[in-house]
Amino acid sequence: MPSPEKAPLPVLVILGPTASGKSALALAVAKISGGEIISADSRQIYRELNIGAAKPSEEALSEVKHHFINEKDIGEPFTAGEFASEAVKRIHEIHQRGKKAVVAGGSTLYLEGLLEGFADLPPANREIREKLQRELESGGKELLYKKLLEKDPEQAATLDATKSQRLIRSLEIIEITGRSVTELQAEGKKRQTGLHFVATGLAMERSLLYQRINERTDKMIEAGLAAEATMLYHKYHALFHDKKTGALQSVGYQELFQYLDGKIDFADAVSLIKQHTRNYAKRQLTFFKNRLNVNWVDAPESKSEFVALAEQLTRRF
Repeated sequence: MPSPEKAPLPVLVILGPTASGKSALALAVAKISGGEIISADSRQIYRELNIGAAKPSEEALSEVKHHFINEKDIGEPFTAGEFASEAVKRIHEIHQRGKKAVVAGGSTLYLEGLLEGFADLPPANREIREKLQRELESGGKELLYKKLLEKDPEQAATLDATKSQRLIRSLEIIEITGRSVTELQAEGKKRQTGLHFVATGLAMERSLLYQRINERTDKMIEAGLAAEATMLYHKYHALFHDKKTGALQSVGYQELFQYLDGKIDFADAVSLIKQHTRNYAKRQLTFFKNRLNVNWVDAPESKSEFVALAEQLTRRF
C-alpha cells in the first residue's frame, strides 16, 4: 500500500498594519516555543536601515534567530518572489531542526507571495510602458492613479499614489491582458509548498492605531532617525535621486531626504512621516482584507492580554 501523504506542516503568520505590535508578539511566541522568526519586512532585510525600518533590537536578535534581517546591502535587489521561495526553503530547514517557524511582518507583497503565490503575469511590454511613462510625465502620478482607480479599484487601494512604478506596471498588465491585476491574482495557482500557513492579524481601533503610529514616530526621532537619514542621504545620494532602490524611497526616509534637499522644514518632515505612515497602514489593512485569508484578533492593550495571546498562539502550533 502507498504510504499516506504527510499533512502540510502548520506555520503561524502574525501580520497587521505598521505599529500594531507584530514583532513583539512574534518574539514572545518564538521565545516560548523555542522557534525562529521569518521576517516578512522588505526594509529590515537591508543593513543600515535600522531606526526608520523599526528593526528589532540587538537584544531581540540575540535572543531569537531572525531570518531576512541585515542580509542585503542597500541597492542590492531582492524581490517578493525571491523572498517567497527562500522563505519556504528556510521554514522547511527550521522544521527539520525540530523547531517552529513564526512568520511576522507587514510587507504586503512578501506576505502574498509566501501565503498565496503569484499569478503568472505577462512580461513587460516596452511600447505600452513607454506610452504610460509619457502619460506620467505629461499628466502626473495623480492622473495615472485615477486611471487605475477606474479600472482596478481594489489594486489601486493597496498602492501609494506617489509611487509610479507599481502604478505603471498595474496599468500595463491591464492593457496587455484586458483584465485587472486583482482578477488575475485571484485566479493564480497556489504553490505546493508542503506548508499550511495560518495567518493571525492584529486589529485595533483606527484612532488607537494612528495614535500609536504618531507616538512611535516621535520615539524614532528621539532615537536618532534624523542622524540615520543624514548618513544614508550622503552615502547613497545618487541611488536615492535616481530612484534605483525602493528602500530609500520609503516612509521615514523620503521625507527626511526632502528636508535635507531643502524642500521642506524639519517639522513638516516629521508631520509627513506620521501622515504617510497612517496612509500606509490603511493600505496594508485594505490589502490584507481583500487579498489574504486572515483570522483577526484584537491587538493586546495590556501586558496580561499580551502574555495570554502569546501563550494561546504558541499552544496552537
